[in-house]
Amino acid sequence: MDVTGIANIATAMNDVKTDQAISIAVLKKSMDINAAGALALIEAMPENLPIQSLPPHLGQNINTTA
Repeated sequence: MDVTGIANIATAMNDVKTDQAISIAVLKKSMDINAAGALALIEAMPENLPIQSLPPHLGQNINTTA
């Protein structure tokens, strides 16, 4: 049995585990940044917009031949 091969496999497996942990940490940080940006956009929206009243004849017909 080749001890060097076993050591190489163990090292490679450890490297993959480390790479996965780093990728997950970066993904979590990215998701946190996106969530903060979305929250900022939601908070930037005005609370109550005045509703415009349209005349009653508008919005009754659809032009399907145009």
